[in-house]
Amino acid sequence: MRFHTRKWVKPEDLNANESLFGGKLLAWIDEEAALYSIIQLENKRVVTKYMSEINFMSSAVKGDVIEIGIEVVKFGKSSLTLNCEVRNKMTHETIVTVDNIIMVNLNENGKPTNHGKTKIEYVKDRLADSDK
Repeated sequence: MRFHTRKWVKPEDLNANESLFGGKLLAWIDEEAALYSIIQLENKRVVTKYMSEINFMSSAVKGDVIEIGIEVVKFGKSSLTLNCEVRNKMTHETIVTVDNIIMVNLNENGKPTNHGKTKIEYVKDRLADSDK
């Protein structure tokens, strides 16, 4: 799994127990899944269709640096299935896992559309291909 994004847990991210609010963390995960999918599918019109069971395993507190990891589980015709792990950057202790996040590729009319992708592509490889 590749960890693409780091977040610093700040006072405004905390719940009444002085730990990271789960809703804030889920918003960060959703945003990361969307950004990852937009880049993979080369389309800014991507939406979250489904998130499977969310397993909170530990907490984070003010000042912690967390990192969000995303990996592709499957390419569908119009979808991309991802899984996610969020961990403490310093201790590598897992904070939360999400087994399946399904993102759907949309056309300009907001309808699911085929994306034609079958494997992970890295931007550096796309740039190298465009130089040929």
